[in-house]
Amino acid sequence: MNAAGTTIAIIGAGFCGTALAVQLLRRPPVLPLKIVLVNRSGLMARGVAYGTRMENHVLNVPAARMGVLPGEDEGFLEFARRHDPRIGGGSFVSRRLYGDYLETLLTEAAVNAPAGCQFRAVVGDVERLVPDGHGGELWLANGDRLRADQVVLALGHYAPADPAVPEPQRGFYCSPRYVRDPWRPDALWGVKSEQPVLLIGSGLTMLDIVLDLRARGHVAPIHALSRRGLLPLAHRELELPPVYDAELPRRMMERPNARHYLRALREAVADAARQGGDWRDVIGALRGPTPALWHALSGHERRRFMRHLRPYWEVHRHRCAPQLGQRFEAERASGSLHLVAGRICGFDERPDRVIVELRRRGAAATERLDVGAVINCSGPEADTRRSREPLLAALRGDGLAVPDELGLGLRIDPDSYALIDGQGIASPWLRYVGPFLRARDWEATAVPELRQHVTRLADSLRATLSQPAGERLRYLI
Repeated sequence: MNAAGTTIAIIGAGFCGTALAVQLLRRPPVLPLKIVLVNRSGLMARGVAYGTRMENHVLNVPAARMGVLPGEDEGFLEFARRHDPRIGGGSFVSRRLYGDYLETLLTEAAVNAPAGCQFRAVVGDVERLVPDGHGGELWLANGDRLRADQVVLALGHYAPADPAVPEPQRGFYCSPRYVRDPWRPDALWGVKSEQPVLLIGSGLTMLDIVLDLRARGHVAPIHALSRRGLLPLAHRELELPPVYDAELPRRMMERPNARHYLRALREAVADAARQGGDWRDVIGALRGPTPALWHALSGHERRRFMRHLRPYWEVHRHRCAPQLGQRFEAERASGSLHLVAGRICGFDERPDRVIVELRRRGAAATERLDVGAVINCSGPEADTRRSREPLLAALRGDGLAVPDELGLGLRIDPDSYALIDGQGIASPWLRYVGPFLRARDWEATAVPELRQHVTRLADSLRATLSQPAGERLRYLI
């Protein structure tokens, strides 16, 4: 270790990046230590999910389960109650308030860090990482260079991919009437309130954007299109903790294939219904065992699951808050929100509108829909093999990162969270935590799972950096 000490750079300041910085500031793995948190926007401790200022954008997990730190499971609940004593453990509160909580944790951790532990926040877009023998250098889009002994990628929520249409039609994606990223701060400013809108996707992002548009005074009809037309499902309000079937995962593991998993799950739902139970508790019983169930599937069975079952699993597993479910049903009941199962075939842009050509599911003929804007609500770009994001593309091109065979994420060492490079070697300086872990464990998007990954990564960094200098040098080589 040089006289300046050790530097850990964390790229991405959403939940994972912030939670990791807080843990390392509270318990530094080595001193002196500098922690640099790099984010492409100025909103530290927010990320895509918690940067919203809309009060009707609420968490999809109850407040009592949204604590960040190990041993402080109800940390967020206590924070939220200081702002509103009426908030209970089962409340679904605003994502803005959760962002305030993350920001407070980060600020307090930086202020109270031990002597010799420094924190620096950097606003910038990292476009490339270059190894230098004992760490790496971050190349930012503005020309700046930052050196670090350890680099942690804490990213993964990129703008949605454009829908596949014939090449001549793809020019529409450069139009101001098309919104690729609905979470961009100024994304909806050009959407005229008196013109109908088409939302591509019918999941939780669609629901957020519907509520956002209505809050902005949008009065025209809203159309939502997805291939299967699956609708968001809501949590129910609970007074008592749910009761789970502990034997269900074991029964599923008896034959690890997609068809048997589906059959066992359906049988469990039917049994629960006969006993007055709820299907949500059946899904909940699989939350902890999901990684083991995923690991047990062969590559062929994982592809079958992805092709046939993934959309159904996600709509049942990732549900919205009860109050949002009520708002959604009210929109549908009023006739102002129209759901279509089908796919887009093309676009015909006119001076005052865009005509979308679509084909409904099971239909032979196409039909046309006149709207003022098209908003992509299909969710973050998930295929790491094709993503055009500069940093991810550079990591692939330089052989520092390798997508998994399904494109769900990156190849990552299960213990150290190190990226596996093009030679099949775990990097001694480059690690990852975030939603791309779904390639390994399938479930890696909600706070209860991600905070466990963050804690394991923090422990791995402590174990690595606390080694004597000579031992660490041999490890790096």
